[in-house]
Amino acid sequence: MSEIIRLEEVWKIYGKPPSETIALGGVSLTVRKGEFFAIVGPSGSGKTTMLHLIGGLDRPTRGKIYVDGTELTAIRSDSELSRYRNKTVGFVFQLFYLIPRLNVLENVELPLVKRGMPKAERRRLALEALRTVGIEMLAYKYPTQLSGGEQQRVAIARAIVGSPRVLLADEPTGNLDAANSQIVMDLFKRLNRELGMTIIMVTHNLELIWNCDRVARMYSGKLLGIYTPEKYSELIASFVKKGQQET
Repeated sequence: MSEIIRLEEVWKIYGKPPSETIALGGVSLTVRKGEFFAIVGPSGSGKTTMLHLIGGLDRPTRGKIYVDGTELTAIRSDSELSRYRNKTVGFVFQLFYLIPRLNVLENVELPLVKRGMPKAERRRLALEALRTVGIEMLAYKYPTQLSGGEQQRVAIARAIVGSPRVLLADEPTGNLDAANSQIVMDLFKRLNRELGMTIIMVTHNLELIWNCDRVARMYSGKLLGIYTPEKYSELIASFVKKGQQET
């Protein structure tokens, strides 16, 4: 399986000495094409920072990031970076970020509007994305009329409507109950297994790692290791046995 993402000695530092904060400290890793990849670790470990750098929402202080053959860190133009975000990656966040004054269909269409796509075509693709996530019947509802689980599925439809190569999910079940969390994870698994979509998910919920192929363990801006779900669970069990806190 070929790689789709590669980080080479990536640093992200906020501020200046002596009060600088190292959010990422020399992280190197690869994600394979079609992989469901999880990033775990305590708050402040650098998980979301890494996701934002891969997604082009922020730039590293130094190091290189390659996504689907493009050196992301070589892009200097904000407009080119915006095109990258619009066409290569899709984002799903803990908060749904739906626009209340737009109905579901209009919310899902938004990434295609930015591409200048004709209305009829973007409407067709938005309805197709809603069918994929199982809520096409809600197309003309408004976000305030939906449950949290339904809103997150709208957000996922919006993220996949443009057929991104990579789906980035930051705590996608953080605002959901157990039943809706399972619906979202089943949907991610289907997007990954049936459509071959590469998914990178940041999560605090260690139960979710069983849906993934590999797990990156972060702590204090450092990558401590990459594991299969089985090996990571064994690691956690060893901490529990020794009475230690997972780091």
